[in-house]
Amino acid sequence: MNILWDYDGTLFNTYPAYAKRMSQVLGGKVSEADCYKELKISATHAISFFRLSESQIEEYNHLISSISPEEMPPFDHVEDILKKAGRNVIMTHKDRTGAYKVLDFYGFTKYFSEIVTADDGFPRKPDPASYKYLHDKHRIDLAVGDRELDIIPARQLGLYTCLFQNNKPADFHLEDYKDFFKVVVFK
Repeated sequence: MNILWDYDGTLFNTYPAYAKRMSQVLGGKVSEADCYKELKISATHAISFFRLSESQIEEYNHLISSISPEEMPPFDHVEDILKKAGRNVIMTHKDRTGAYKVLDFYGFTKYFSEIVTADDGFPRKPDPASYKYLHDKHRIDLAVGDRELDIIPARQLGLYTCLFQNNKPADFHLEDYKDFFKVVVFK
């Protein structure tokens, strides 16, 4: 099975650290839980929802880039899936430096045949261009993400979809990766 993975909130538990920084930028007037909820839709959505100024956006981006990998651990059991998959690829809006910083720290880089980041110039999700590129090159069977935004491009290409910790419409749903091979079964 060849799997296309989202990065934030799918492979690595990054949103608590992001929510903490957004709450900090907002002067603590918005809880980390409320920031988390809006960030799970998308960072662009959260920035708009909380009406961050340009200087707040700059501060937030600076804080995000300085988060240590220890604050962004991989989800339990995800490495078991990476080891068993035929091929793994990533499509993320994260910049290359930030993505590799965490992947390298946890020794995950070796599991991926290709990592497409914001630096590669593809349009942002839900545009399917990056997914089409990865599918054409790696014959993707399944796209895994934590937000509906992550699977819309896969659906457009006719790929199987799996949402992690999200019950929006998808072919498969997981709350914990330990159940992956019980839940994700192709007919």
